Amino acid sequence: MRSSGRGRSSPRRHFRYAVCAAGRRPMRTSSGFQITPTDGWERLATADLIVVTGASPPVPPPPPALITALTDAAERGATVAAVCTGAFVLAGTGLLDGRTATTHWAYAAELARRHPAVSVVPDLIHVVDGPVATSAGSSAAIDLCLHLIRREYGAEIAGRVARELVVPAHRSGGQAQFTRTPEAEPTAFGDLLEWAARHLDADLSVGALAARAAMSPRSFVRHFTAATGATPGAWVRDQRVRRAEELLESDRTTIAAIARRCGFGSIDTLRRHFRRARGVTPESYRTAFRRFTESETSG
Repeated sequence: MRSSGRGRSSPRRHFRYAVCAAGRRPMRTSSGFQITPTDGWERLATADLIVVTGASPPVPPPPPALITALTDAAERGATVAAVCTGAFVLAGTGLLDGRTATTHWAYAAELARRHPAVSVVPDLIHVVDGPVATSAGSSAAIDLCLHLIRREYGAEIAGRVARELVVPAHRSGGQAQFTRTPEAEPTAFGDLLEWAARHLDADLSVGALAARAAMSPRSFVRHFTAATGATPGAWVRDQRVRRAEELLESDRTTIAAIARRCGFGSIDTLRRHFRRARGVTPESYRTAFRRFTESETSG
């Protein structure tokens, strides 16, 4: 739930947190520590964001009262998210029927078997489909939370939170669960990545990048993907979308100028990639962000 209080380093509104369960008695987790709920499920009726945590499989079906609370929340516009095997709970409510979802790779096949109406994609770190979001394991849950913060408050605030947590500021939900090296760690391509991120309007094709790395294109693609967990093309697109997002928030230049500065070339290309990555057009993103910041200023 969101409150009007002030955060440590930002005047923006932040979230109030509640741990909800059927009862108030302490519960022991699979890791051995206890959690004491602060509220019952009735608190979900006013929550803006609900995160369903996972449990050791087999995950039991959700009780009727929880099904009602979660489906009602989604219908009134709240975001309902699941961490890891929490996707089984959301699937049990019917909220994932006809939607795309993910979970920890070890349980994806079981989720698909038990809930055939759900389109389970086992190799993504998180998926947002309408009012429902799902993530893979624990680190993927952090990526999903940063995505939700970015959607609510913008890239600058999400980046600030990421720096405080000492985690990558952004890993695309489309990134594979299996990566040999986290995206933000230094790699053999560190200097090249830094240069590319500063020159997004340059020729960043595989051929051009391979030439700068003094490698053949085929060898470059293989080593780059092993080091970063993404193909060169996917990495470049993600960097360009992230930069466009920052400019849409902070720069009042035209969409066409932003498209050129980020290396997309045309507005149509920017729109296509931005919509695919963020779910909205650049124009809609800029409008929504301005409305939010104006309401924060006036509030």
